[in-house]
Amino acid sequence: MPPDTHRSVLIIVPEESALFEAVGVADIFHRANVVLGEEGPAPPYRVSVAASVRHRVAHGSSGLNLLADSCLTDLAPTAGWDTLIVTGRGSNFEETAGVAAWVAQAAPHCRRVVSVCAGALVLAEAGVLDGRRATTHWKTTAELAKRYPRIRVEMDAIYIKDGAVWTSAGASSGFDLALALVEEDLGARVAREVAQYLVMFLRRPGGQSQFSRFLMGQAAGSGPIQQLQAWALENLDSDLDVDTLAGKAAMSPRNFARVFTRETGTSPGRFVEQIRLEAARQRLEQGRESLDEVAAACGLGNALNLRRTFEKHLGVTPTEYRSRFGMI
Repeated sequence: MPPDTHRSVLIIVPEESALFEAVGVADIFHRANVVLGEEGPAPPYRVSVAASVRHRVAHGSSGLNLLADSCLTDLAPTAGWDTLIVTGRGSNFEETAGVAAWVAQAAPHCRRVVSVCAGALVLAEAGVLDGRRATTHWKTTAELAKRYPRIRVEMDAIYIKDGAVWTSAGASSGFDLALALVEEDLGARVAREVAQYLVMFLRRPGGQSQFSRFLMGQAAGSGPIQQLQAWALENLDSDLDVDTLAGKAAMSPRNFARVFTRETGTSPGRFVEQIRLEAARQRLEQGRESLDEVAAACGLGNALNLRRTFEKHLGVTPTEYRSRFGMI
């Protein structure tokens, strides 16, 4: 990128949102500036934050506050930003509608429009997502699909790019998306160095499932299903078919499958496939094991099965994944 150019980024922070979404995304762009050594008068990114209310203090859901650079109402939507990012949807309908109206005017003047988590509902209200593929936090995907039928909602992706519009799932998925933006703008090397510095071991391709959804039950309690999930995570190289899992839970296979699906929101087979994929992904990111060693440790058997699993869920081979996201 020529040294005399920069990309302006405006991050809109609604009231009572998770402030770390905006701060984390801003830090990723800042780190990209540092990597290129261009923190002077013309860095690659110039980031500013706007509060959605009529004062510069954005109140976070945690009780903490963020002093923004400006109030959204003081900014002309036609001014034009390279990248416009909405983090969250606001504390009430009136606020959301106001931000959406501003975004609807601003979007045609921006190169990229982005949402983090429930910010997709703001883009939807603004009409930016009409006719596009989009995602949001798994708790609000059904609402997005029901309220905005013109959107092709994908309920199991961490982020999606459709043309000049990007949407992401839960809050930390916004960091994956921000890294992808950096990679698109500045190349894989800069994105990799940003990820390494921030110790972002969970940087993932956009098509990967919202994996935390599959482990909610484990974190939420200590019942038989949760204990079984914990055991499975520690025994990935064991036989984890339904009969084996049902036996560990002291249930019939049929009853076990029904109870497991009810409590976790996914089938036993899909759960096992996902935790093995996640474990393999982390090993490829953080280690030097051969593909056969990774496959064996994760219960996938061999490199061929590992490749099939990665291509099915991520659309890349294990070798390509390690090349792009490996930390060593």
